[in-house]
Amino acid sequence: MTILVFYGSYRSDRLGIRLADFVTQGFRARGEDVELIDARAVGLPMLDRMYKEYPKGQAPERLETLAGKLRDADGFVFITGEYNWGMQPGLKNLTDHFLEEWFWRPAAIASYSAGRLSGAHAATAWHGTLCEMGMVVVSSTLAIGPIAQTLSENAEPIGEAGKALALAFPRFADDLKWWIEAAKAQRAKRAPPY
Repeated sequence: MTILVFYGSYRSDRLGIRLADFVTQGFRARGEDVELIDARAVGLPMLDRMYKEYPKGQAPERLETLAGKLRDADGFVFITGEYNWGMQPGLKNLTDHFLEEWFWRPAAIASYSAGRLSGAHAATAWHGTLCEMGMVVVSSTLAIGPIAQTLSENAEPIGEAGKALALAFPRFADDLKWWIEAAKAQRAKRAPPY
């Protein structure tokens, strides 16, 4: 099972990377093949042309590489902070470069904020967006806030909020794994209709 974890903050002081690292390490500890895709590190320009709009073999190397990773992945996790009740533009820009590459695979959402609302507005916005992009969004979510009081700089759970996160992660991971297995079995049984 191959899982891609997406993180999208471009800020210089990024607290959400703690959650991205925690989730990545958590899946790795369960024996899953997992990779963190950091939108800032990928560095795609603002969307002008989607991957599919380039003639075959002429897409920029960053797009071609990421498209291959998306096609090979079995499931996705989106780590999202909340900006003014909405989603982070860096992560949204990365996702919008692709479409068919997302189809027929499950996605899970883990949100965070510096405050007590835990990125709930961003998670809600992402749910509809990911469904529209052809993914099945699993019902289990992680919502972390305040993140600095939940995860240390080394992505280790701290305090009562950290304990709650550590207890919630197995269900989150199990839910995504179940949907990944179901989607793989269905794709093997019958090709997607488009």
